[in-house]
Amino acid sequence: MKNVKSSLTNYAFIAENLQNSGIEVIPIVSSEYSKTLKENLKKSAPMILYIKGNKQIMQKESIAIVGSRDASEVALNFTNNIAKQAGEEWKVVVSGFAKGVDKQALDSSIACKGQSIIVLPQGIMTFESGFRTYYKQIIDGDVLVLSTFHPKAGWGKELAMARNPIIYGLAKEIYVAESKPSKNRQGKETKGGTYAGVIDGLNKGRIIYVRKPDVFEKNDNDFFIQRGAVAVDFNGNKLSNYVTKKDISIVAEPQFLYKSFEDNIKEILEKGQLSASDILKILKLDWKLDKLTKELKKLDFVEIRKISNKNYFSLKGTNLPSLFNF
Repeated sequence: MKNVKSSLTNYAFIAENLQNSGIEVIPIVSSEYSKTLKENLKKSAPMILYIKGNKQIMQKESIAIVGSRDASEVALNFTNNIAKQAGEEWKVVVSGFAKGVDKQALDSSIACKGQSIIVLPQGIMTFESGFRTYYKQIIDGDVLVLSTFHPKAGWGKELAMARNPIIYGLAKEIYVAESKPSKNRQGKETKGGTYAGVIDGLNKGRIIYVRKPDVFEKNDNDFFIQRGAVAVDFNGNKLSNYVTKKDISIVAEPQFLYKSFEDNIKEILEKGQLSASDILKILKLDWKLDKLTKELKKLDFVEIRKISNKNYFSLKGTNLPSLFNF
């Protein structure tokens, strides 16, 4: 009986703190509960939402932009572009407040005077610094902070993973900027929350838009498209003629990462003819020589010349010396 009384006293204290902090408790039976969340998650929808900010945001058209914490520059630029478009179309941007794509989505939405929902991987009462940072946006009605966990729960990896379905559930449209494997403490690559969330969404029949990866990118984007996600360009437009590259696995230096394969080949061959091994060294490609040679032969602007029983590649119509002949 003492434990019961202690628990009741504790909950009463928390309830008072929530009220004094301007935090509202929205049960699933309330008309103020997100209809989108209820429709998407159905029986898995959380029974209670803890929120602070403009709760009307939950009833508006919404998109989620998700991706890796250590996202590439091209993924962050894509995120910025999609978030700004959402603001122009009066759509709310939902994000998880992690570094990388999540934070970029929030910052870009705020920068263009759009509206956002921050879905916390922790209890809402532990977000004091965030409330100070986004005080103006919350007061102005442009940011809603939301949590489904115990108000005093601290951040945890398990909570971060459990938060991801809420991000997807609050959105009518889902855009994936980039999904990359991360490394655990043993140095082994593991699939992160973005990967798990996208696969779960596809398995549940959600339409998920994935940024078309360039040939030099090493991420899961192409795999998602193979699994049924919709490929989109940098502006979020659907690409009906996109062909997945199932057999490509590439690691490239940053200066070559954001250009197409064709553009990179043109750029380096403008300076002189090169062998396949030369090209591999310059572009840092994780390809075998025969794979690269096969791809080069497909390019109509590339000419093959045999010198001393070795193939050299150059731009058609040029007569430049090899870069590696000194």
